[in-house]
Amino acid sequence: MFPYPSGAGLHVGHPLGYTATDILSRFKRMKGFNVLHPMGWDAFGLPAEQYAIQTGTHPKTTTARNIDRFRTQLKSLGFSYDWDREISTTEPAYYKWTQWIFLQLLKRGLAYQAEVPVNWCPALGTVLANEEVIDGVSERGGYPVIRKPMRQWMLRITSYADRLLEDLDDLDWPESIKEMQRNWIGRSEGAELEFCAVDQEGHDLGAKLTVYTTRPDTIFGATYLVVAPEHVLLPSLTSEEQRAYVEEYTEVAARKSELERTELQKEKTGVFSGSYAKNPATGEIIPIWVADYVLASYGTGAIMAVPAHDSRDHEFALKYELPIIKVVSPPNGNCDSEEAYADYGIMINSSSSSSGLNINGMLSQDAALEVTAWVESNGFGKKKVNYKLRDWLFARQRYWGEPFPVIYLDDTNEMVPLTENQLPLTLPELDDFTPTGTGEPPLTKAADWVRTTDLLTGKPARRETSTMPQWAGSCWYYLRFMDPKNSSTLVDKAKESYWGPVDIYVGGAEHSVLHLLYARFWHKVLYDIGVVSTKEPFKCLINQGLILGEVEYTAYRDNEGKWVSADSDSSLSDCIQEKVPADKITKVGDHYVLKDDPKIRLNARAYKMSKSRGNVINPDDVVSEYGADSLRLYEMFMGPLRDSKTWSTGGIEGVHRFLGRTWRLVVGAPLPDGSYKDGTMAIDVEPTFEQLRVLHKCIARVSEEIQETRFNTAISAMMEFVNAAYKWDTQPKFVIDSFVLLLAPFAPHLAEELWFRLGHSQSLAHEQFPEAKNEYLKESEIVLPVQINGKTRGTILVDRECSEDDVFQIAASDERLSKYLDGKTIRKRIYVPGRILNVILDQQKARR
Repeated sequence: MFPYPSGAGLHVGHPLGYTATDILSRFKRMKGFNVLHPMGWDAFGLPAEQYAIQTGTHPKTTTARNIDRFRTQLKSLGFSYDWDREISTTEPAYYKWTQWIFLQLLKRGLAYQAEVPVNWCPALGTVLANEEVIDGVSERGGYPVIRKPMRQWMLRITSYADRLLEDLDDLDWPESIKEMQRNWIGRSEGAELEFCAVDQEGHDLGAKLTVYTTRPDTIFGATYLVVAPEHVLLPSLTSEEQRAYVEEYTEVAARKSELERTELQKEKTGVFSGSYAKNPATGEIIPIWVADYVLASYGTGAIMAVPAHDSRDHEFALKYELPIIKVVSPPNGNCDSEEAYADYGIMINSSSSSSGLNINGMLSQDAALEVTAWVESNGFGKKKVNYKLRDWLFARQRYWGEPFPVIYLDDTNEMVPLTENQLPLTLPELDDFTPTGTGEPPLTKAADWVRTTDLLTGKPARRETSTMPQWAGSCWYYLRFMDPKNSSTLVDKAKESYWGPVDIYVGGAEHSVLHLLYARFWHKVLYDIGVVSTKEPFKCLINQGLILGEVEYTAYRDNEGKWVSADSDSSLSDCIQEKVPADKITKVGDHYVLKDDPKIRLNARAYKMSKSRGNVINPDDVVSEYGADSLRLYEMFMGPLRDSKTWSTGGIEGVHRFLGRTWRLVVGAPLPDGSYKDGTMAIDVEPTFEQLRVLHKCIARVSEEIQETRFNTAISAMMEFVNAAYKWDTQPKFVIDSFVLLLAPFAPHLAEELWFRLGHSQSLAHEQFPEAKNEYLKESEIVLPVQINGKTRGTILVDRECSEDDVFQIAASDERLSKYLDGKTIRKRIYVPGRILNVILDQQKARR
């Protein structure tokens, strides 16, 4: 567990995953395992810094206060964390090793600096990763984001792309998450092709455009090229006549996020550069356009456009009246002439006497190989594997983050890494954390800290003033949990070998291409340098679902104030929305309606909990009213762990009643004054076979359901046990003891109290979890079909070991079956134990 300690504290959605791992941890401890179940804080990041800017409070102060609150709340819920291993990314003793890992990346050429177009957020005063920009605004705060070139630290995650892809196959992760990572990495095979830039008359301009394509077979259909607005050659390719148009277009494109330019942008836009290129296969002169649906960060930042066989290129060509040439025919010959055909097929219109290339009649896959071989032999290109994955932008222009352990010499600007004995490089104390507004980080204000000396040469130098992103500290925290106090190494080899890799990781799907991918990358680097002994950090991944706020009921009124039913033909967008309290509505069939006017249907929907909607439930309030065990039990009982669920305060009352019934089953009814007598109702008597059968059936189910993380059905099994136990005349101590141990991982506070009342002097946390015995799991009674002359006439309930005579006597005394047997002569009986009884009557006498 490694949450960000926000100022808002926990809401009831947070304990879902925490409770699940706590149940597993308690269960495994009681099974005799050594369990590492720690807690720490991913505490660097923008939210704390933004709060500091708004309030003038140092982020160190607010972070410590937030951690204290989280810790108090978590302890109130009874989570069995090893608090001696508590860590925080903001502690110098911790980020010393984050800085050490960075130095190892630097040594191996996996950390470098480059001038790259970045997502610059003026309001936050920092660069954001692509994943932190949603619909052109920052994920945190919703501030506008623009694209801007800036020199930044990068991590070469692309060097590990193939390994990150291949090793997914061995992980016990949800297939959907693995597929998201595969798509994010986006491996593709194709070719890089070179096009010579020329003017309208075909004169060489002295520049070559390299394009990447996954379909080199379609080169004869390339009727224009497109370069990204950030392409380095664009200024030299732009003619004077088109320069004003191109500059205006690139300025607009800089204000869009990559997502806006690709997935969200429905209408393609572009502008002609004023230059042309020569298609090496056809010899044709084709125009070079600028369009923002091409990204500088993917491939080469330029594409050959084949509008007949790519939907984006097709849409663009239609809009700007560019030629469309079909070069692939579907295998069946049928092709919609109005749409781009993007699949493989048979090559047509694909030969040139001038270039000597002829792929007509070939299958697309074979033609792609032929074209790649042709461009390689003629010096026009080469085979190429490409990735959608880009190198990790690893710098932020903010204060509250890990300082980079490097300096720059004043005279040469040479970058010099700090030595390991100079770590940690700690953050300076700053009173003013506000963004400079120029892109310069807030750390530039710490002039005394920035000015330093190179220890090796004695030369004056300056420190790096950007800081690492929040993801840095959370990439390796699980390793530090294994050895949190070690000051001489990141993690002891023997401890890492004993504990690693993480057996179970419970987290939300929102981490699928951020933390999880970054952590896998760092882990593989650490594996390569011998720090860890496994190739992957997390063996099994479980995604818990969201807990949504309580259902909200919305009604609609027209301009005259009259109710409008949600299923009305009228446009609801013109109506006034009105929230309706739950006590004013009722359910009719599958719909909710007004109690006072059942003709008016309402919209019912649950939303993600957020302060802005006012639907956040504070767990402190729930614990205060119902107790921590009720909250734990309810969150597990709401439904399967992996599903999203809707919070219902009414629902928690049900599990609260169950815990109350459990208490009274063991302790007895309250005394007249409301108190309870000491001790329990359990007595030292031998359990009956039926009592043991009910117990062991519960043990088997609870054990299996915990192992499979089906906690809701484990709770159902315990509820069934309590219902059965209430019907017994006595409560054997052995049976009650065993049941309390079953309950302990789910409701530890109640279980501990009952355990001591049952006469035990030590905590049950390390007691052995009950084992189910097979002899009690067999059903003693079975339902047996009974046939008369081969036709099934009914069923009877018999003991599994019942003899044929006894079975017949039970059938003969059954009210439904006796009418077929009374006064009849039985010719024979066919009895298959446990399966069927067939009574064959004398047919002649039967007719009389």
